[in-house]
Amino acid sequence: MAKKRMVLEIGMGTDIRGTDPTKAAARALRDALWHNSLSIATALGQPLEAMQVDVHIGVPKPELVDKAEVLKVLPYGRGTVTVVEGGLQIMNDEGTDGTMIANCCAIVSLDI
Repeated sequence: MAKKRMVLEIGMGTDIRGTDPTKAAARALRDALWHNSLSIATALGQPLEAMQVDVHIGVPKPELVDKAEVLKVLPYGRGTVTVVEGGLQIMNDEGTDGTMIANCCAIVSLDI
């Protein structure tokens, strides 16, 4: 069997009144996943838990993202998280707070 890409999902998440990259990253993954109802696994006779989800996050301050917290968003399947520099941070006029924007790509694969 070989790992085959089945789905590519894209999302964006924000922490509007804060600069928490984990919160923005989790919301980006949620945005990517919550607009779909994937039946690909069951259509191929696979259990939902067989889905392998490779999550790629682009966010300012990638070293601050709690990957385990982001993975809690997955409703099923096994996941990995890779975080790179990206997204956007917009500070308020005082420079004391701001908005964090994260981008996400979730690649869903099956071993078939």
